[in-house]
Parts: sequence; C-alpha cells; structure tokens
Amino acid sequence: MLRAAAAAAAIFPARFAAAPAVAAAEELRSPLLRVIGTLRGGRGSVLLGRRARFCSNSSASDSEAAAAEAKAEDATAAEGEADSKASSAIVPTSTNIDDCLSVIALPLPHRPLFPGFYMPIYVKDQKLLQVLIENRKRSAPYAGAFLVKDEEGTDPNIVTGSDSEKSIDDLKGKDLLKRLHEVGTLVQITSIQGDQVVLLGHRRLRITEMVEEDPLTVKVDHLKENPYNKDDDVMKATSFEVISTLREVLRTSSLWKDHVQTYQQHIGDFNYQRLADFGAAISGANKLHCQEVLEELDVYRRLKLTLELIKKEMEISKLQQAIAKAIEEKISGDQRRYLLNEQLKAIKKELGLETDDKTALSAKFKERIELKKDKCPPHVLQVIEEELTKLQLLEASSSEFSVTRNYLDWLTVLPWGNYSDENFDVHHAQKILDEDHYGLSDVKERILEFIAVGKLRGTSQGKIICLSGPPGVGKTSIGRSIARALNRQFYRFSVGGLADVAEIKGHRRTYVGAMPGKMVQCLKSVGTANPLVLIDEIDKLGKGHSGDPASALLELLDPEQNVNFLDHYLDVPIDLSKVLFVCTANVIEMIPNPLLDRMEIIAIAGYITDEKMHIARDYLEKNTRQACGIKPQQVEVTDAALLALIENYCREAGVRNLQKQIEKIYRKIALQLVRQGVSNEPDQESLSVTVSEESSSGDSTTAKDEILKDPAVEDASVANNVTNPASEEANEVNLTTEAPKEDSTSKGNKDTDGAAEDAADKAIEKVVVDSSNLGDFVGKPVFQAERIYEQTPVGVVMGLAWTAMGGSTLYIETTKVEEGEGKGALVLTGQLGDVMKESAQIAHTVGRAVLLEKEPDNQFFANWKLHLHVPAGSTPKDGPSAGCTMITSMLSLAMGKPVKKDLAMTGEVTLTGRILPIGGVKEKTIAARRSAIKTLIFPAANKRDFDELASNVKEGLEVHFVDTYGEIYDLAFQSDAGTETS
Repeated sequence: MLRAAAAAAAIFPARFAAAPAVAAAEELRSPLLRVIGTLRGGRGSVLLGRRARFCSNSSASDSEAAAAEAKAEDATAAEGEADSKASSAIVPTSTNIDDCLSVIALPLPHRPLFPGFYMPIYVKDQKLLQVLIENRKRSAPYAGAFLVKDEEGTDPNIVTGSDSEKSIDDLKGKDLLKRLHEVGTLVQITSIQGDQVVLLGHRRLRITEMVEEDPLTVKVDHLKENPYNKDDDVMKATSFEVISTLREVLRTSSLWKDHVQTYQQHIGDFNYQRLADFGAAISGANKLHCQEVLEELDVYRRLKLTLELIKKEMEISKLQQAIAKAIEEKISGDQRRYLLNEQLKAIKKELGLETDDKTALSAKFKERIELKKDKCPPHVLQVIEEELTKLQLLEASSSEFSVTRNYLDWLTVLPWGNYSDENFDVHHAQKILDEDHYGLSDVKERILEFIAVGKLRGTSQGKIICLSGPPGVGKTSIGRSIARALNRQFYRFSVGGLADVAEIKGHRRTYVGAMPGKMVQCLKSVGTANPLVLIDEIDKLGKGHSGDPASALLELLDPEQNVNFLDHYLDVPIDLSKVLFVCTANVIEMIPNPLLDRMEIIAIAGYITDEKMHIARDYLEKNTRQACGIKPQQVEVTDAALLALIENYCREAGVRNLQKQIEKIYRKIALQLVRQGVSNEPDQESLSVTVSEESSSGDSTTAKDEILKDPAVEDASVANNVTNPASEEANEVNLTTEAPKEDSTSKGNKDTDGAAEDAADKAIEKVVVDSSNLGDFVGKPVFQAERIYEQTPVGVVMGLAWTAMGGSTLYIETTKVEEGEGKGALVLTGQLGDVMKESAQIAHTVGRAVLLEKEPDNQFFANWKLHLHVPAGSTPKDGPSAGCTMITSMLSLAMGKPVKKDLAMTGEVTLTGRILPIGGVKEKTIAARRSAIKTLIFPAANKRDFDELASNVKEGLEVHFVDTYGEIYDLAFQSDAGTETS
C-alpha cells in the first residue's frame, strides 16, 4: 500500500485540467482517492470530467473566479439552507484573493473555520452588518474569521451558554483584538439573510496589526504550509491511518456520513493538508484542539494532530454504540419478560390455575371477613360488600383502585367482635401488682375494685383512669401491669405535643397517604377489641392549625360516646366501650376541664425514703446487677450507701434518677472487676456438658414439656419465675452457694481448669460500696440538707410546698428594715408570684390584728418597715398555701419569740383568720419526713386526705388540724397549749 501511495504521490499536487479524460483516469487510480472512494461507497465515476478546485490553490483569472463563484452560489442555492450549518462541507471556488491584506475581523465563539467549509454566524452589531453588506455589493465579500479565546479562569470544556456571546458582542477595538486568536481563516461572505451571515473558508491568516477599531479591521499575512516531501513513507502511512480511521468511524457514526456525502459533491484537489483539515473540521473535538490544527503549518504534525482527534472520535463512537446496545438489550429483555409473563398469566387463567389481581384480592378480603362474619356488625358487612363490588369494576391502574384496596384492607383486618378472655382473679391481680410495684396501695386498691366489679358482672366495662404524679413514679409501668393482671393486650401511644386531630380521628380517604387514627391502628396491632390503651402525657397536648386534639379526645374517652366512635378514614362506627383507657399526666391542672371531667383521677404522690430503699434493694439493684453481668457474691452495696444515695443524690418523688445512679455504680464496679481479670462468660466446655446432659435427659424432658403445655401451669411458671424478684434473687443465691457442693459430689467431672477458676474467684476481692466511698462512684452530693436550722431563729418559720417533682420544705424569713413612727410597710423578695404576694399582704394585715389582740401596747407593725424573703430566689414560687407561715414569721419577729422546734405548717388564711384547705398533703408530708420534722400543722379540712395516707408515711408524726389562726398561734408560741392531734 505504501508503494502504491509512493507511485501515486505525484498526483496529489496536480490540478485538474480543462477536462482531459487521461487526467481523470489517473485521478481515479490514485491510492489515496481510491480509499476515499471506498469511504464514499465506491462511486469514483462521479469525479469524471468534473472541474473543481480549492480556493486557496487557485491562480485563475478574475473571470474564471467569478464563474466559479457563481457556480458555487448556484450549488449553494440548489442544496438549500441546510448547507449553511457549522462545518458543512467543502465548496469549490476559483477567486483570486491574494490581494486581501486588510480584512474585517469576525469573532467565532464556538469553533474555528477550516478552509473549504461553510459556517453561519450571527452579527448583532448593526454597523458591522451594514459594512459587510456594502463590501459584498462592491464585489469585496472577504473578511477574517478568528476563534475567540476563553476568559481567564474558565474551563474550555464547560459550555457557558449565551453569556459569553453577549460579552463578545459588547467588545470593541483593542479589547476585542485581545480576545481573538492570532491565526484564523480568510472567509468569503456567500450570503446575508437578516443578521445571519454565511461564511466560506479559503486560507489561513495571521493578524499583524490593527487598522481600525469600529468595525475591527486588521492587517493580515497569508500563511502557507511548510514544504514537505510528498514521497515520504511516514507521511503516507500517517495519511492512510487517517483514512482507515475515518472509514471505521463512518461505519458507526451517521453524522459523519452526512459530511462525506456533501464532501462527495464538492471534492477538489485532495492532498495531505486537505485531508488533515477535513478530519479535524468534521470531528467533534474541543475547539482549542481544532485551533491547534488550524495553526499548525507543518503538514506531518497536522496529520498527527488530526489522527489523534479522529481516534478519540472513534472511541466515543464505540462507546456510544456499546451504550446503545446495552440499553437496547435491556429494553428488549424487559419487554420480552413482560410479554412472557402476560402470556403465562393468560394461560394459567384459562386453565383455572391462577386468577387475576382483582379476583385474588377479593378472595383474600372475603376469606378474612368470613372468619368474623358472625361477630361483625351488619353495617360493616354492608360497607364491605359494596366496596368489594366497586373493586371489581375499577381498573387496577387507577388511583381509585388503590384507595378502595387499602380501605378494604383496613376494614377486614380489624378485630370485629374479637375479645380476649379476661382474668378476674383478684388474688392473681394482687400478686402481679405487688411483684411489679412496691407500695402504691391506693392505686392497687382501685384496680382490684375494678376487677371485682367485672367478676360480679361477668364482664368488664371500659373505664377511663388517669394516673397523675411526678415523673418516675411508675405511671406507665402500672398501666402495663394492669394489662397483664387482666390478661388484656397492651398498647401505648403518647399525645405529648400532638397538634393534629387526624392523629386521633384519622384522615379523610380523599387525601393522598390517608391513614386511620391511633385507635384504629391500635385495634389492628393488638388483634382484640378490648385492649388496655395507655395514653401517655395527656397533660401536654398541643393545639395547632389542624384543630384541637383535646376536643377530639372527648369522643374517644366518653363512655357514652365511644360506643359508636367514628374514625374519619373508616367512616363506620366502632365500639370502643370495652376498651380500658389509662391516661398519665404530671399536672392535672394542665388537662382541659371537659376532658378531665371524663376521667377518674388516681394520684401517685411519690415515694418516701423507706419505699425508695425497698424499691432500690428489691428491684433496681437486682435488675441492674443482672444487666451488667455481675454475680451477687462479687459486689455488696450497703444500706447506708443506698440511704445516702437517696437523700443526697435522688430526692425527687420518683425513682428514675435513682435507677440511673445505681446503673452508674454498677458500671464502675464492672470496670473494676474486668481490670482485676474477672470474666463471667460461661465456659464453652461447660456449655457442651450442659447440652449433652439436657439431650440425655430423655423422658424427663419430654414429661416436663408436656406439663408446660398446660396453660394454667405455664401462666403460673411465668408469674413465679419471671416476675418475682424475691424468688429470682433466692434462686440466684442458691445456685451460687450450692454449685461448689454439686461439683464436689460429682463423679470425677471436676477438672483442673475448674479448680483454677475457683481459686481465681477466691483471690478476687469483693467490691463493697458504702456511704464512705459512695462519692468515688457517683461524684459529689447533688443536694444539701433542706433543713438549715436545728432551732429556727426569731422571724424564721418552716413551711411546706408542693412541686411537680414532689413535696419540698422552704423557710419564710422576716427581718426589720427601718423604724419610724407611721413607717410600717412590707417589702417582698424571693421571686414570688401574684398569689403569694397577695398572701403576704393578707398575712401582714392579719398579723397586725393578732398582735393587737395579744399585745395591745406593741406598735411593731405600725412603726417598722419589714422585709419578707423566701430563700432560693432563682426558683419561681406561687400558690395559696403560705399565708399561715407568713403570719407566724411576722409575729415571731414582732414578739421576739422563736417558734416551736421541729415545727412546719401549711395553709392559707383569710382576713378573718380562717384556715382554708390546701392540696398535696402526701407530698408535703413526705417532704417533712425527709427533713426530720416531727410536728405538722394542716387545715382541718385536709384531715380526710391525711387519714388516707399509708401508715408508714404517718408513722412518728405529730399532726395538728386547725380551723383558725388562733390555734396555730397557740401551737407555735405556747408549748403547753394543744389542739386535735393525729
């Protein structure tokens, strides 16, 4: 092939004569043109007798140039406006343009224009456009086309859109010249239509200097290729590789085939440099790479650059073909699979082996409701039948089909008339409640009363119980214990912060993503129509733009209305009368009154120190020790440590923080044991021995399994072994103490490893937690003693307060500020609320009257300005129960007498001296016991509340119940006087 190219190399620079047949035949015999003919499909005869030249190599006369230009224009018009596209095709011309040494510079924003190719551009500058039109009329239709440089800091591979074009249109003169590449193309203006100018490239130019700024006119030099050896084998080989690569690309790219078809009509004097220009012009390479080809005057280097560009184009074409093939295979495979599945469904349907989706869904829904048909209400059955009929008429692809399907799914899955068998055994319930909770006798008594009523009636009725109390007293766990005692399913959901009524009543089915409310979801989850539903944090309901959930709960929690509870989604009445509702709240005053009226309130005040000791020892410590994997013989927490933990770290009413502190202690103990080398993980050998012994037990194991199948025995075993802390602890101790004895009596099963492990356990010292080292485990004490004075000084009296966290003691302090006749006044501090401020003013008035009665000559209140303060000023305080304490504090200061030792009081005083009842008797009593107060004063109206307290709470207290302040005065300042004592 190289030899053939060498023999025909002389043909390339030859120009076509006036149409000699021999020259045409020689042209067809050229190896390069034969390859190009192969690219075109072998139609070499088209070139016979054709006269065509490249404009840059022309030296014909002006008349011949005009004739060639006319032919080119005629060909252009015949081919239509489609040939005006970028990089269209080579067009023959024979105009002499060597005299074009000064041209108007036209910017090309996207790609350079190669000689012999068309390119349309848009000229927005009207002045420039008018100059081009006038030049064309004067038979000087020539200009220079130069590629625009990219702005600094921009990526040439990123398309920036029309913004760059606008910026180029705004540039003039030197600014525009700086943005143009020096090397461009001399172009002929072939046509102008509106602002569209069609350019035809002729030869390469280089800008030398600027002649005029507007429009930009520059002087140019005409560039010619460097001389080269057309017989060089490397040159020929490179050109053949370019042609071969072009042929490969043409097989895969339809875009390039269009270029070649246009090229067939306008091919001229084909040589090496034209081949390089042709390949670079029709490639989709980056504009800077094309500009590099345009600027290259060395023909061999230009061919190499073009070869690189079209090689990349070939790789892109192959990648495009691979992507198209993969997508086509995927699509055809999916279509084939879909058609086969549809055919399979049709065949199965004809044979009766399978039904369609609608039939299968209807059968599933009918099967569900058939099991509950006897218990399902008639109005629900009617709705289900109507929806099933509707489902058969709908198309599976419609949105209404999905809505109806979901609606039927909810209707048929609910447990219509399905009730769990309740356990009305009072003794069983008492046992479970005692196992799960220590104390709380009033709460347990109310639950047992409910169970007893159900026992006598034979069925239970839905009730609404509200457990109120501070955090951590066990309200939620009590609800779970009630469900276990009654053998009811348990479901809990919290309404804290709930602000959407749809969470309670459900959404309308017309909404996208509609769902039923919480109660319908509850019934589906538990599978029975009589569960125990715990509504947590009911005092923290929100209120937003979506309605008032508290009002929506009225229907749910009203026994007269929830028989026909209507959920917006289901739109059929649901009977919730058998549901037992248990609500929890911290502050019942935050519950709306209409909702509170429907509940039975059971107050859980909190735990005293003795109760916390029992809970910590019997429940919290044991569970925490097991959770940490620590054996009882490895640790000892003394009663003194627990007592110090309760009094100095965990004074709140509940035991949640106490549990956290105990967990903290045991985590540190676990770390100490691990650092000493202790590992309580079971040995693999002992596990294998245990498994073998269990497998060899045979009949005894089978008999045990048969016994456990009895539900009564199983329930008893669960109740005794799983939830009884005392029995679990006893069993654990027995196991740890009897294990060595069993090993010593076994027949040769004890090996040296077991002896070594026992010796290691003995060597490890037991961890003892006492009050002396408690700080090493939980840090410094959080609380200090609430009791500041052993004997309160003059003007200081201890009162009792109630908080959301339980009860608390606080001191009322009064002191003298300024004396003067008629200067009697009162100053208040301690961040007191409006109610306490009014109580202080009433106390000042009543104290004045009492002092006038007891000591008529004492003018203390008239002549002294007083300052009354309640310590802990950072804590807001308010409430109607501090009046009697304030009066006593003022009178103590006025008479100069301290009150009785170990005395605390609470109660509100009227202007006539009557004592009004207060709340929080239990919390205040617990606070007094915590501060070692022995004598308490309560309003007489609260005697019933005090009598209901547990005996361990009242034990050791001297409590006085008073109706007037005169009785308090006698108790506080006269030790020999007394009143009714409990």
